[in-house]
Amino acid sequence: MITGGAGFIGGFLAKTLAAQGDTVHLVDNLARGRHDRFLSELLEMPHVALFERDLLQPEALGDLHTDYTQVLHCAAIIGVQHVLRHPYQTLRDNVQLLDTAVTFARRQPRLRRFVFASTSEVYAGSLELGMLPIPTPEDTPLAVAALDQPRTSYMLSKICGEAMVRQAGLPFTIVRPHNFYGPRMGMSHVIPQLLDRAHRAAPGGILEVFSVDHRRTFCFIDDAVEMIVHAAQAPSCEDQVLNVGSQSPELTIGELAEVIVRVVGKDLKIVPRPATPGSPMRRCPDMSRMAALTGARARISVEEGVRRTYDWYRPMVFEGGEREVAT
Repeated sequence: MITGGAGFIGGFLAKTLAAQGDTVHLVDNLARGRHDRFLSELLEMPHVALFERDLLQPEALGDLHTDYTQVLHCAAIIGVQHVLRHPYQTLRDNVQLLDTAVTFARRQPRLRRFVFASTSEVYAGSLELGMLPIPTPEDTPLAVAALDQPRTSYMLSKICGEAMVRQAGLPFTIVRPHNFYGPRMGMSHVIPQLLDRAHRAAPGGILEVFSVDHRRTFCFIDDAVEMIVHAAQAPSCEDQVLNVGSQSPELTIGELAEVIVRVVGKDLKIVPRPATPGSPMRRCPDMSRMAALTGARARISVEEGVRRTYDWYRPMVFEGGEREVAT
């Protein structure tokens, strides 16, 4: 079972597992995910089904069977702008969503793994206090950022979630995603936003870029899903916390913008703009634990991944009527 299965990560996880021949059940209330062409095609695959349920209701999964061997919990309130507008709702609802999933998982006598999608944001407080090594290993102590800051609510909901999963008595794997990108991810992320601006810019025009000197590594969704699937299935990953992402190359947002310009194929001048409030200067995971336990690693280059992303967004969203997943 995959909660949040109509979303970006959940949808691609479901597609990969179904292609392996697994029976995959998705749970989503479709409040933010989209019943789009991708989801329709996914539901046409053998042994794939969607249950439209609201996990904020504690008994939402009460009538489902008790023969699941894996539960992958990807459902959450995310998106910086949404979190900033609704910090209390973010903290309250993310905890409730997880509690419903954990309660359901505890009813599964043959459960082999509960996978919890945490976030790289759990490192934000450590970064603010100057305690964060980069690349960042999973055993880095987690510090809590200022509680009066709205953005802290999302990070805190995931730290609380990690503690809940560790104490739930389930065989678990916690994954911490780092800057996933790809088709159908939504427009509230830097790569689709820059692709959109570059696509709409006139040749010889400008491309405004915020946080131009901030540094990130980026992981294409196909690589990310491969790592999560390996982590969910490998006995060595039981009761482990794992970064999921790419350790290199570490690019500035300005360098990412140069890739965007090349992919879109326009002569554009990159114009730096101020840093986005709350955006960390650097974020780069240490991927040695994932590689050692699963052998999986990011393989798709940023240029290739951005090209694949643009090749989907251009006809489907920028020039077509498709609505991308809201995340």
